[in-house]
Amino acid sequence: MKDLIWDNTLSVQIEEIDEDHRRLVDLFNLLGHAVEEEASPEYIDALLEELIACTVWHFRHEERLMLHHAYEGLEEHRAEHDELIDSVKALQRQRREEGQNISAEDIEFLEHWLTGHILGLDMDLGAYLSEVM
Repeated sequence: MKDLIWDNTLSVQIEEIDEDHRRLVDLFNLLGHAVEEEASPEYIDALLEELIACTVWHFRHEERLMLHHAYEGLEEHRAEHDELIDSVKALQRQRREEGQNISAEDIEFLEHWLTGHILGLDMDLGAYLSEVM
């Protein structure tokens, strides 16, 4: 598995958001390596739980910034946040309840939602916040 590399392509030009995103990228890479190396299910569960918790915190952080700066795209952005969290929690539930391992396809799915969200709605948010902060 190749690492997801943080670079300016993923920067939204708002340091506090970029810092959160770098942490999420680091956790994503740790999870990908754990899956690739067939680490213990407990370790993979712990990494997935940490990734989810950090993502939820980060999404609330972004939403707080959107509220504070009267961002008109808040509802659309929040809806995507909720959809992303629901998706990854469903993956976690499936893994726990059905005893399924996280697959390379699951890692690819997680990579796409992480990078897709950053390169989509988060870039729009970053441009807006750059103007008003």
